[in-house]
Amino acid sequence: MQQFAPSPRVCMLEGWRMPCDEPLEIGKIVNTHGLKGEVKVTPWCDDSRVFLSLDSVQTKNNRLKIENVKFFKNTVIIKFSGINSIEDAEKMRNEIIYADRSQLAPLADGTYYIRDIIGLEVFEKDTRMGIIEDCFDTGSNDVYVVLTDEGRRILIPAISQFVKKVDIRGKRMEVVQPEYED
Repeated sequence: MQQFAPSPRVCMLEGWRMPCDEPLEIGKIVNTHGLKGEVKVTPWCDDSRVFLSLDSVQTKNNRLKIENVKFFKNTVIIKFSGINSIEDAEKMRNEIIYADRSQLAPLADGTYYIRDIIGLEVFEKDTRMGIIEDCFDTGSNDVYVVLTDEGRRILIPAISQFVKKVDIRGKRMEVVQPEYED
């Protein structure tokens, strides 16, 4: 089985990553495709080819075995075992699909799933700044949105110049705040 990385949206940093057992959201079923039970999935991955390495996925209530995967424009077309008609496929519309981390390629050193970064406490030296509430991509790097205890939002570029240590297990990130000119 071929594995592709990076898989579900990841952040690149220098540091250490502790695996977590929680499944990762990898996409959403947005429509049916054809009459034989295929579904269209909007992927939430850096590389949609990760779907080729999956044997199965899960939704809120079901584990689904993957029979076939193909790609069309910006969507992934998936045929699941036991879903054999457009009516069966229609019932799955708007379902979020999850992958077990064990089916995904290992992450490179210094690479983290955003799911694991959100919620980390952020410290500068020994002073607590707040928690990571969001992450967005600027094209050149990700940026973490830190919600302070005072309700302000601080942006921290996800590069080693500003992010000094990431401890997923300890739920902590150590940073140096960028200095912005007015």
